[in-house]
Amino acid sequence: MTRALFVVSEEGYWGEECVEPLETLSNAGIEITVATPSGSPPEIDDRSLDPDEVGEETAEHVRDVHENDERLNDPIPTAQADAANYDTVVFPGGHGTEWDVNQDSDARRLLRNTIDGDGKALVVCHALGLLAFARDGDGEFIVDGRDVTGFPNEWEANIVDENDLMPSGRKLPYWVEDEVIAAGGNWDAELDQDTSVTVDGDLLTARGPGSSSAAAETLLSELER
Repeated sequence: MTRALFVVSEEGYWGEECVEPLETLSNAGIEITVATPSGSPPEIDDRSLDPDEVGEETAEHVRDVHENDERLNDPIPTAQADAANYDTVVFPGGHGTEWDVNQDSDARRLLRNTIDGDGKALVVCHALGLLAFARDGDGEFIVDGRDVTGFPNEWEANIVDENDLMPSGRKLPYWVEDEVIAAGGNWDAELDQDTSVTVDGDLLTARGPGSSSAAAETLLSELER
């Protein structure tokens, strides 16, 4: 059986970016395990449950999955996860990833071992920040020289104020696009396209919420090869 590991933020994941791949892979018969940095249930970004932000239907569906999916409610710690046990590791986005998943040494290990091994990694939206800190087995940045997409500075500028404070008052620690480029990534968020999903070998990246469905379908196609 094909197996997938989802590494989800306890600081605020974006609902659609987790739920779309979760359900797409589940419907294809893929066995899914959820991990969080500490092993506590992930927290969802309230804005991804706001009907004014995502639409009433999406908000209602995402809330239902977040509250009732047994896998999301009973995760394992990332420290206990072994990439060798999974065919793919998925890193949903959300601003919260900047404070926990992207800084988690075990999340970096899972990404590194997936890339160095035989698996596929899907990294979405703000989780792309993980690529600015994760290195391969030779000590080089995993993203160096790879084509990627992700949450663009142009969108971030519409969220934070002049002091990089988010609407919640929390300061954004870094801008994902800047950090990924500094680590050597070939960044193109394809802002002229409705969706943006990039495949570079065993690394798949997706721009944001609107690309979640396309990312899930692309990952499924890559796993079926």
